[in-house]
Formats: sequence, C-alpha cells, structure tokens
Amino acid sequence: MTMMERFLKYAVIGTNSNPKSDTIPSSKEQKEFAAVLVEDMKEMGIKDAFMDEYGYVYGSVEGNCDAPAVGLIAHMDTVVDMPCENIKPRYVDYEGGEIILNEEKGITMTPDPRHIGHKLVVTDGMTLLGGDDKAGIVEILETAKYFMDHPEIKHGPIKLGFTPDEEIGRGADKFDVKGFGADVGFTVDGGSPETYAYQNFNACAANVELFGTNTHPGSAKNAMLNSLWLAMEFHSMLPCNEAPQFTSGFEGFSHLNGMSGNVEHTVMEYIIRDHDKALFESKKQRFEKIAAYMNEKYGEGAVKLTLTDSYYNMKEVIDQHPEMVDIICQSITEAGLTPVSVAARGGTDGARLSFMGLPCPNLGTGGYNAHSRYEYVSVQDMEKCCEIQKNIILKYAQVKK
Repeated sequence: MTMMERFLKYAVIGTNSNPKSDTIPSSKEQKEFAAVLVEDMKEMGIKDAFMDEYGYVYGSVEGNCDAPAVGLIAHMDTVVDMPCENIKPRYVDYEGGEIILNEEKGITMTPDPRHIGHKLVVTDGMTLLGGDDKAGIVEILETAKYFMDHPEIKHGPIKLGFTPDEEIGRGADKFDVKGFGADVGFTVDGGSPETYAYQNFNACAANVELFGTNTHPGSAKNAMLNSLWLAMEFHSMLPCNEAPQFTSGFEGFSHLNGMSGNVEHTVMEYIIRDHDKALFESKKQRFEKIAAYMNEKYGEGAVKLTLTDSYYNMKEVIDQHPEMVDIICQSITEAGLTPVSVAARGGTDGARLSFMGLPCPNLGTGGYNAHSRYEYVSVQDMEKCCEIQKNIILKYAQVKK
C-alpha cells in the first residue's frame, strides 16, 4: 500500500473526539481506527504494534546501530467543530485559481499559489478532510517502512506513537513516556514541510459561571438579577483588542469560545493563551480581578471562576536541547527547503510530552486549512515531510548515546 493509498483509506474514517465525554478515548470511533492502525502496522512488519487500554497505539522499528531512539508521534482524532462523516476525498491537479469543491452548494477555495503544479487532495466542501492529523500518521508509517525496506542503512531505534484526543487537549494524558522508550520525540502535526515549531502557547481554560435571581418581569424592579447581563458586564471588562481576531504572531488572547444561559444561570467558556509566561499569568489574574470585583458589587457567589491550565510553552524544555533544533534545520535544508521557525498559536501533544520528560518539537505534514471544509493536503509536500523525517533519523544515527 502506498502512502497516499493509505491516506485515502484513513481519511474516510471519522474520528471526531468529544470534549463532553469522560471516557478515554472520548469516542469509540477512535478506538476503531486504532484497531485498523494496529492491523496495518503488523501487516507492514511492525511486530510489536499494539493498542493499549486507553486507545493509544505504539510500535517500533528496531535499530541497527548504537544511537538515540527517535520517537515520531501523531494524533488520530479530528475536531468536533466540522462534520467528519461521509468524507469524500479526491485528487486535483492544481493549475492555479479557484477549485470548485461543491458545484451544487457553490463552495470553492483558492489554495496557496505555491501549490500550483502540485497534486492536492481536497473534499467536497461538506466535511473536513482529516489531514490533521492523518497526514502525519501515514508519513510516519512511510518513514518506518523506508527503514524496514532498507536494513543496510544505519539508524537507531524508531518509536511510533499515535494518540487519541489531541484536539481536545487530552492527547498526552495517558501517554506512556517510559514505555515508549524514545530519547527524543517529534510530533508530526500540521504545517508546510519547511516549518517547525519548538515554542507554543501557554494555555488555560477559564469557566465563568454567573448566578442571578429570576422574578416575573412585570414585578422585577429592584428584585431581578439577570445573569445574562452579568455575563455581558464580565465580558465588557476584557480588552477587546486581545480577542483572537485582532492578534497574530506572539500576541496572546482571551477567547470566548462558548456561552449559554438564562436569567438565573449563565456559563461562559473562555480559553486564555500567551507565549510569554508572565503575560499568560497576568491574563489569568485579570479574570480573577473581574470576578472579585463583581462578587463585591453584586454579592459573594454572583460569579464563580474556575481556571484550569492546559499546557505550557515547550520552549522552556527545548532550550535545554538546542541540538534538536539544529538537527531539524539541517534536515529541512538537506531536503532542499529553507527552515522556518514558527511560534505555534496553539498546542500539540509535544508541548505536554516535553514537560513529561520527552523533549518533543513539532514537524510539518503538508496539510493546510485544518479544521475547515477547505482543508487539503499536497502530495509533494507530504513526500518532503517524509524526506525530512528520514534525514532526522539518519542524523541521530551519527549521535552516540
């Protein structure tokens, strides 16, 4: 099975994670996909491939020289925000301009001009594609296959890991770092081949509950306390220029991601993000100050704030392993590209894993417009991503443990 045959096979398997579920993984479809992965890995010759009780998939390619074990990691789930049922991937030989995804619905997209001349995989505009992160999965398997097919090439152990629930921030929750056995790790999770990331947001979830008092509106004067109004007041005290639609690069944000309620009870769900740890903490403190002010104004218990840190900037860890960044840059250069360091405006499993003892920057997949109906992958870029992974493993083969 070729890499792209494998990608088309996996793309049509819906694997939304479910943030409302308490199970691990959060959806049965992920375990079903994990079972397919294990079967395919064993068919490739990865004899130790297995799925653990939590739906994580592991396997390895035995090394043939004394070198550090390199881990390659991708996630199996897709976001819940877009449909992932009845996915219809198809090839397009891109010659420039608009691509008609769905003529009946009038859905079109214009890929990046640098992909003119590339073979792209797109959808019919009704679903996501799932390249985030099934492109990463098939590239990792293709890299593993290359070294299995070429036993004469010296390399250290290659560890493969595929995680559930990355899109809902739980991908590293049950990852067995010790059992995985890698000395260094690389997540393969989105972006163009020349890009890499060793820094990401510090992240926190803020849950704001507001409690009011309901009465008949005809006799509400001096009696009603409308929690919906409290919610609007709370939100109005956050700087509007720190909303995500007004930020880029290293600028952090506070994002109202969900809101529901009535007069008596309203819940607002925020995410807080910043690359800078001090600015991150100050954003959280602002939420605390607003809650304290409103509880003083309306009475204790009017506002209940819960802050839950999700992950931190992996730069703190990767800075202790500068050789990893050097190896990435050399590997991208040798693939004929110019390395581009990007500050991830999000997080990957690697952010969590880095603080769990496995330094783990992120590599590109050749996937674009993730989390949307306009998602696509470039076949040529995916092939470049495989080349970069191979280069990294070959460079670590020259490093003594």
